[in-house]
Amino acid sequence: MLTEKKKSQRREWIEAFIIALILALFIRAFILHPYRIPSSSMEDTLLKGDHIMATKYNYGMTLPFTTKKIWGRDIIPARGDIIIFTYPKNKSLDFVKRVIGLPGDTVQISHKKVYINGREYAMGHEKYTDNRDFTQGPSSIRDNTGPLKIKPGYVFAMGDNRDQSYDSRFWGQLPVEYIKGKAGIIYFSWDNILGRPRFSRIGSLIK
Repeated sequence: MLTEKKKSQRREWIEAFIIALILALFIRAFILHPYRIPSSSMEDTLLKGDHIMATKYNYGMTLPFTTKKIWGRDIIPARGDIIIFTYPKNKSLDFVKRVIGLPGDTVQISHKKVYINGREYAMGHEKYTDNRDFTQGPSSIRDNTGPLKIKPGYVFAMGDNRDQSYDSRFWGQLPVEYIKGKAGIIYFSWDNILGRPRFSRIGSLIK
């Protein structure tokens, strides 16, 4: 009887573990997903070493490990949203950027300033670290691009750290179906230079 009782308890623990694991995987795949910011392209909104939690249901539901959506393929993010998406040139990578241009918009960058449908667009999140304004050569696309008409089902995404961001200016318009989630909160932040947590950023909403 004692052996059978131990087997029953062990089975209960295994079943509880399996259920918890399935729930954790479901939440990670379809509801919340953690990401770490590896670069400075979104400074000062997101710093290198920030760990963020993204909600995965705002723009539909993506099948794990793919760019296929179960539903919401045509959901368009709002201008200004910070999104997590599959990098179109390498689907093994995820990028985080801010949505600037929406389908039907005409986007132009002229002398670093962003214009949407002929009007200057600025939100106050923009950061510039290079006084140079490239008007010729391969680097000119950073400071002078377009005008570009955004195609149906696509958005134009840029980093807040405009002079240090590899974004739609360089690799083109982003298919909406590649968007995986919306940045939510900073749940941990690590200062790589000082080698310590940035406690003041933990728990901050990402806007």
